[in-house]
Formats: sequence, structure tokens, C-alpha cells
Amino acid sequence: MSRSSARLAEAMQVEACPVTEVLDHVAGKWSIGILIAAAHGPIRFTEIERAVHGISRRMLTLNLRRLERDGLLVRTVYPTVPPRVEYDLTPMARELYTSLTGLVDWAERHRSAISRARAAYDAAEEAEERTANEV
Repeated sequence: MSRSSARLAEAMQVEACPVTEVLDHVAGKWSIGILIAAAHGPIRFTEIERAVHGISRRMLTLNLRRLERDGLLVRTVYPTVPPRVEYDLTPMARELYTSLTGLVDWAERHRSAISRARAAYDAAEEAEERTANEV
């Protein structure tokens, strides 16, 4: 690899790294569900837990902290006994929510087409394997 190619690759990696890191956080397995659950106003921990099917309390806690750290959630603790804690989207996260709903809509519209494409691909793979085994 030439020096200019190496420098270009390094520059691209440095530039793409923050973008990749942010996308990994917001597009993680649980983050999308949490953001969608919190989009309709302040929401409590247990309400998020019920809305995001399959998430453990530990994973929910870790993801809430990460989203708060990234500036996507605001955590408000009310001085009651026991303490009441609510989570709400920040303006930046509300903007992201608009994009997420577009992605969710796209996925719902194309779910059956993707299933058909997968089935066709798998059938072609099986046929190719059978042909290779016959030879």
C-alpha cells in the first residue's frame, strides 16, 4: 500500500470512528426500543422495561446510562419516598426519533419482500449445495 493510500485509509478511519460509535449506540439491540418507548413523554423505568420485550433489568440500566451519557435521555429524580425516576428524550433524541420512525416504517413496508428474498436465496444455496454434492 502506498503512503498516500495509507494516509487516506487512516484519515477515513479517524473520521468514520465517531460516526460508527454513535450509530452503534443508537442502533443497538435495545436502544431503539428504549428511544421509541420514551418518545411519548416522560416514562418510568418499569414502563420502559414492560415496553421493551426481552430486556433484562441490568441491560436496561446499562442502556439508559449510555443513552443519558450520549445526551439522548434526561433522567429526572423526584424527591419522594421511594424516589421516582423518569426518563425523557432530549431535543437531539427527538430529532433521531423522527429518523427511527421512518426506518421502522420502511422495515414494516418491506418485511415480506425481505422474507421472500431470503427464502429465494436459501433455496438457491441449497440447490447449489445439492449440485456440488452430486458431482
